[in-house]
Amino acid sequence: MATKTLQDMVLAASSLHSGKIAVTFDKGITEGGPMLLYYHELVALGNELTLFLQIQCVQNTREIALYCQPDINLPVWILGILQLPAAYVPLDPDAPALLSARVMKQCGLKYCVLQMWSAHNLTLVLVQHIPTAARKEEPNADLFTLAAVPESASQGALAYILHTSGTTGLPKTVRVPHKCIVPNILHLRSLFQMTPDDVVFLASPLTFDPSVVEIFLALSSGARLLIVPTAIKRMPNRLAHVLFKKHKTTVLQVTPTLLGRFGRRVLQEEVLSAGSSLRVLALGGEACPSLALLRSWRQQGNCTHIYNIYGITEVSCWACCYHLPESLLQSTDVAESSVPLGPPLMETTVELRDEDGCVITQGEGQVFIGGMDRVCLLDDEVNVAPGTMRSTGDWVQIRDTHLYFLGRRDRLVKRHGQRLHLDTLQQVVMSLQKAILHRLSQVLPSHSVPDTLVLVPALPLSSHGKVSMGELMKIYQRQSAGSESHSALGDMETLRERLQSLWRETLGLMEDEAIQEDSNFLLSGGDSLQALRLCNDITTAVGVTSSGLLEVILDGSFSEILRHVAIATLPFPSEHSRTSHPVSMKRPADPVSSAQPKRQHTDPYSTTAAEWPLGVVVSSLKKAVRCTVVRRAGEVVEMGQSDSLRTNENSYSDSEGPIKRTRNTQKKGANDPSASSVTPPSREAGGLGLVVSWESDTGRCVDASPVLLVQRGADGSSGGTRATVFIGSHSHRMQALDLTTGGLLWERVLGDRIESSSAVSRCGRLVVVGCYDGGVYFLCVESGETQWVFETGDTVKSCPTVDPLTGLVMVGSHDGHVYALDPQVRQCVWKRHCGCGAVFSSPCLHPSLRQLYVATLGGHLLCLNPDTGAVLWTYSRKTPFFSSPSCSSGHIIIGSVDGNICCFSHTGEMVWQYVTNGPVFSSPCITPDKQRVVCGSHDGCVYCLNCTDGSLVWRYQTPSRVYSSPCVFDGSAWGKEGTLVGLASTDGTLCILDGEDGTLRASLSLLGELFSSPVVWERSLVVGCRNDFVYCVAPTGELK
Repeated sequence: MATKTLQDMVLAASSLHSGKIAVTFDKGITEGGPMLLYYHELVALGNELTLFLQIQCVQNTREIALYCQPDINLPVWILGILQLPAAYVPLDPDAPALLSARVMKQCGLKYCVLQMWSAHNLTLVLVQHIPTAARKEEPNADLFTLAAVPESASQGALAYILHTSGTTGLPKTVRVPHKCIVPNILHLRSLFQMTPDDVVFLASPLTFDPSVVEIFLALSSGARLLIVPTAIKRMPNRLAHVLFKKHKTTVLQVTPTLLGRFGRRVLQEEVLSAGSSLRVLALGGEACPSLALLRSWRQQGNCTHIYNIYGITEVSCWACCYHLPESLLQSTDVAESSVPLGPPLMETTVELRDEDGCVITQGEGQVFIGGMDRVCLLDDEVNVAPGTMRSTGDWVQIRDTHLYFLGRRDRLVKRHGQRLHLDTLQQVVMSLQKAILHRLSQVLPSHSVPDTLVLVPALPLSSHGKVSMGELMKIYQRQSAGSESHSALGDMETLRERLQSLWRETLGLMEDEAIQEDSNFLLSGGDSLQALRLCNDITTAVGVTSSGLLEVILDGSFSEILRHVAIATLPFPSEHSRTSHPVSMKRPADPVSSAQPKRQHTDPYSTTAAEWPLGVVVSSLKKAVRCTVVRRAGEVVEMGQSDSLRTNENSYSDSEGPIKRTRNTQKKGANDPSASSVTPPSREAGGLGLVVSWESDTGRCVDASPVLLVQRGADGSSGGTRATVFIGSHSHRMQALDLTTGGLLWERVLGDRIESSSAVSRCGRLVVVGCYDGGVYFLCVESGETQWVFETGDTVKSCPTVDPLTGLVMVGSHDGHVYALDPQVRQCVWKRHCGCGAVFSSPCLHPSLRQLYVATLGGHLLCLNPDTGAVLWTYSRKTPFFSSPSCSSGHIIIGSVDGNICCFSHTGEMVWQYVTNGPVFSSPCITPDKQRVVCGSHDGCVYCLNCTDGSLVWRYQTPSRVYSSPCVFDGSAWGKEGTLVGLASTDGTLCILDGEDGTLRASLSLLGELFSSPVVWERSLVVGCRNDFVYCVAPTGELK
């Protein structure tokens, strides 16, 4: 063999393709584009590191650890170590420190190349480890001194050393010589017909030996290696966009489990579509999926070549490879269900041995792998005889000269005296579409049919992307442990008591704590992981699984969970378990978020309408400004008239009288007998109706609230007026729509789902929106082109607010911070951690007082200086704030999960609070005269309260819960003097109420749930819906 080492192959390719791109590193964001490294740079930087190591390390150093995250320089670091020459030993940076220390000790490591983070860039520092872990840094040196470690013998020149995951037994150290891995690279390069035009994705972590194949398959062919951060690998939709939309990946080697996480839609429409760039798909590390499943993943006309590759780390890396012919993939023959392992790769020997250790050529047996030069050193082995064969623990069957995988030896069981391979059973199960138990009885012998099927919300994965069997067994054991109690749940009351007990246990509540019928799990202090635990515990307790239970726990009330479980377990649920309103559920196609679902409250926003006395009476703005922004909760912001802004700020001064706290600190409530009567949900005659004028399909649920940008000519004339709707969706799409026609002006696909409502920058040229991927996107108003992406540390569901004086954009993140961003210089001016809990709601700014109000899920309300982020005061409550604060000249008003609508002074003193009969997620909307506030509640009512003392003016009972924010608007364009109130309830009902007395004026039912807040401009009301559509609704007729 001419080429003897991995580095030789890279140097040979570089000499031919020095001007080509060798490595692309894409962070998965649009800002700045991907980082590139050319072949001549790769070699030059590798030589530079090699020289550094030769100077710093003791002569004849044979192993050097590599501790790093995915990075543009990753191949440089590997090449630099190999050229020393030494073997690189990858350490998992996400693993516990003690585990890494154990690996270093087992490998006898003396040196480690360590990736360090600084404020400006990533650098490499060489570190020497001390066995006692007590390190002393020497002055003016790059090393830490320590005692020498005895060197071990080696089987030729080593390329790398790995620590196995334990799939084939106990975890062990594997030392891999170049002569063992190089034949793999050469043969696969030939089979895959690699060219310099290929793009190979580094899918595997460095601690998993398929990464070696991915790296050197690309770099030995003059092809491009594509690397992304680990976090992007965990985001299937975003990863698919990076791989196949941005970089046109041609070669993908991956475990079947990781591939399956893309989901069938993405697999068919992007990964394995008819026009996919993917030329080669190599599936390994686990049993190959059944042919039926592979067929279901491919779109008609897909031309990707699919390979089944098989091997073990103890004979690194692959041993067999089978190219699935197109005829097999197109075949509908049910008998053809499994995929062969394929013939041995170059210089590899594969044997089949029976339980006595004898080589066999037919029947079933265990696979052994080896070869004259394909020999690795395990643990303390010093020398191994050439041709040594390693056991795999895998059992296969020979059929027509092909080897077919049956299962792991530790997955071989005897049942009813018959031998059963669990992995084979798994393949058959995955090939069936539905009615699994019934279908299994038709295709398997009776002893192979399972007794029980356990549904799990998601498959637990190991660090190498394989299914974690240990975690699955724990789930089954928990299910089995509760099976004895199933017979005791024979009636509704017993079931209710059991669910209440599990609820308390999960949330850590006292045994005598009452669970209300309308209690929501997340609002009671739970999170998504606790919801998953409760789902598993309920399944265990009742002995019945339901794929929809987790959805109900996340979205519904306790009574809805009870009803859901009762329907599944009790033959005749009692009348008491039936609810008068439909269960609030997400669409089945919408994946459950790992973060706390934002749901309805995409409303949190408010620099507030009341901040500007012009408020929601938008007709008065038309002649004064060139640009108007309309957002939820009745917020209207004018731009282009600084004098007008100053006038509006000064008008705060004496518009409200002094607050008498001795009178106002009393607590009023929805059950106060002195409260006025509830407005019945009946339609008042008057000739007004509602009709859908247009609708736009976003592809997924729309929880975000729309934002309107109304632009006019410099003279303010209406002739050149253009109104645009900006709104995001769970489909990752951000749309700009023409308000008049609903026509799509532009559409932008962001990195993840969008539940945040947007804002418009002070200059009026940028629309700003938060995203589930943790980014705050600044998009061009005219084209949607990304101008800047600022990355926070977690999901952004908070809606940005804009300081009209400085232009700073303030926004919260689930990382617990609020950020002040300057879009002109594209930098974060300040950030403030808000204590306990994520910042879900939206910041609210009082421009003239220079006070910014921020609320958290930890129950904190903070007042900050918007110029510096300094904390002015803090108010703490024991329950989360999903509602966003709204403020006027004298008040800050916010809703709380404990059912209160709370009013504070600008110095942080409680003025009053009004108790509703349910959690308040709705953000308050203050009327234009600043005398009243309108807010919705989980109890289904919309309340109009007096801002001064919190007394009830009127309330209106809707058909369902109110999560979104009401919108108070000028009714003149709708034929009414005074104000109207637009609101949405979760059952899909839109209502228009009289702002004076809460009388129903018009209503319309949409075909989907409404968590989005309506906004109004002139005669157009716009709202998002969970049936994937954005609706524009207009009045018909006029109010009399």
